[in-house]
Amino acid sequence: MSEFDVEFIDRSEDDRDARFVVRGVTPAFANGIRRAMVADVPTLSIDTLRVIENSSVMFDEMIGLRLGLVPLTTPPGEFEAGETVTLALDVEGPATAYSGDLVSADDLVKPADENVPIIDLKENQRLELEAEAVLDRGKTHAKHQGGVAVGYRHLQTVEVVGDLGEFEDDEPQIIRGVIEDDGELVPTEEFGNDLRNRYPGKEVRVEDVPGAFVFDVETDGSMSVDDLVLEAVDSLYARADELEEAVQL
Repeated sequence: MSEFDVEFIDRSEDDRDARFVVRGVTPAFANGIRRAMVADVPTLSIDTLRVIENSSVMFDEMIGLRLGLVPLTTPPGEFEAGETVTLALDVEGPATAYSGDLVSADDLVKPADENVPIIDLKENQRLELEAEAVLDRGKTHAKHQGGVAVGYRHLQTVEVVGDLGEFEDDEPQIIRGVIEDDGELVPTEEFGNDLRNRYPGKEVRVEDVPGAFVFDVETDGSMSVDDLVLEAVDSLYARADELEEAVQL
């Protein structure tokens, strides 16, 4: 396995979204990581229902659709593809059924958010059901995508090359992402994405840093950013090993 460096720039307290720099990778590998985070990392999602009672105004199929979109915590390595976990829901109106009302048969699996509304039940209405969550990948169905917003761009470096001429137009120099300035990583929003604010009166040159990419990653809560990235990288190496073995046959 080749060596590469990862440096976090910022991350949320709940570890659901983060921005970090990866150095020592090719553009193809960077894009492979992005695609793997979206399509290859398996997560649990509700797939089938056994409706015991539904006296609400919503069809069973509509409730199943809503439940399928509730992110469930998925500890990496604890389940095999195709394995299922049973969850139960039993709410009687007048009340609102929330994702937090789902009771899991496995303590490792629970709704990532407890306040996702499922349905508003009126008086004398009841919703009771059992659901099966299955482990599958985003390339099979979007509800299994642990990475809900994943993107990357080149890390850029900024070099001051001189002063602006007395009569030169001071036009906006818009740049987005993260720059490297004398070894310091600086998010561009800190200076309003306009280089004029950071280097007033200066002429600057912006270049891509070879082999360095800034990733912005947000998960649905099924796993942390760290786990999502590591699982994505592992999936790439596993596929490479499979290809190498197939070629040698």
